[in-house]
Amino acid sequence: MTRRSVSVDNALNDYLISVGVTETPVQRELREFTATHRMAKMQIAPEQGQLLAWLARLIGVRRYLELGVFTGYSTLTMAQALPDDGEIIACDVSESFTDIARAYWQKAGVADRIRLELQPALLTLRTLIDEEGRAGSFDMAFIDADKPGTPDYYEACLTLVRPGGIIAIDNIFLGGRVVEPLASDPPGVHVMHAFNVSLAHDERVSPCLLPIGDGMTLLIRR
Repeated sequence: MTRRSVSVDNALNDYLISVGVTETPVQRELREFTATHRMAKMQIAPEQGQLLAWLARLIGVRRYLELGVFTGYSTLTMAQALPDDGEIIACDVSESFTDIARAYWQKAGVADRIRLELQPALLTLRTLIDEEGRAGSFDMAFIDADKPGTPDYYEACLTLVRPGGIIAIDNIFLGGRVVEPLASDPPGVHVMHAFNVSLAHDERVSPCLLPIGDGMTLLIRR
């Protein structure tokens, strides 16, 4: 046993992936392709994808909302975890990034489960709430978009995710910068620091913060 999470070096990380991560050939191909991308650091770690898919299967997710798609690895992972009639609404603003995603979704045969919205995520979230009447209809949401917008995304997801559903939030550590934000740090660092602190007092959710990837918070909607 240990009193704290172990530090994962390259050798241990490779071991973790080799014994603990199960990917389809298309997932692996997309992950390896994205590793060569100039913005590769934006992709979630494969063990994060494994965890999200495991949680989706655990609670029987059928409706999933994702904010921040990049090249589509997390979306693909979740699409493969959902039942055949499952639905994903994926939000991003980059056509060039998501063109890559679309190609791999198509290759994996899950494109018909994914509705991609190319516009600022808050516009899509407001449309889902105000025009489509989708409040309380999603089983799970994953927030991995621009960090200054996290509090607003979170509030909207609280409306859209059903009681008992899960909200996951990525990059809560921001490479460790959230511990003692400097005045010169980008606004997103200060926003994430304050947001992380606030969750312990938010009675609308049951939080669990995990040192996985760049830090990930899991919240059960009460």
